[in-house]
Amino acid sequence: MKVLLVEDDRKLGQFVKKGLEEVAYPTVWVRSGKEADDAVDETAFDVIILDIGLPDGNGLELLSRWRKTNLTTQILILSARHEVDDKIMGLNLGADDYLTKPFSFGELLARLRSLARRHVGQKKTVLEHRGIRLDLLGRQATFEGEAVSLTQREFALLELFLQNPARVLTRTQIVEKIWDCHFDLETNLVDVYVSKLRGKLRRNDEAESFFQTVRGVGYKLI
Repeated sequence: MKVLLVEDDRKLGQFVKKGLEEVAYPTVWVRSGKEADDAVDETAFDVIILDIGLPDGNGLELLSRWRKTNLTTQILILSARHEVDDKIMGLNLGADDYLTKPFSFGELLARLRSLARRHVGQKKTVLEHRGIRLDLLGRQATFEGEAVSLTQREFALLELFLQNPARVLTRTQIVEKIWDCHFDLETNLVDVYVSKLRGKLRRNDEAESFFQTVRGVGYKLI
């Protein structure tokens, strides 16, 4: 489970990051809203631990903006605020859980594991978008009712796009999720596979692709 920790307090951030990495949860720790935005743009995380009080803004505003851009990552609000209204606001804006300071690391770990299990249980088995249908259990793809033959990599890439509609996916994010490694980003491997999907998912009377190129960054499913 890859974790993004957004916490401006140095001691607490160091403590949580060290604890999570000791239980084999790779953790990226940032201390501001801007750094959090940059991290989310660059890397796909399984869970985000988000502090409300940040030096450059309110964590709830960050949460709201992420959800409006269709970020589906599990988010746990971490805050010193005990007021019920703050908890309600955070949950209404799209947080999946809320933990107030001070807290025990054991409770934080238990909540993270619960979020991870919940996410697996809620994962859709059929993904659909503008005539594209992907059956994850049957490993079948159709476009406007017609079967589409996809390789294993093409299927995984299409699944990634369908799980993140209207969100820009960087080449680094795609490589980490589909190839589970890093390779020379100067190569055009990602571009080649997107091109293959474009060719297989194109209406005869429509020149526009489902996959919009974001120059210098990556691609977006539209």
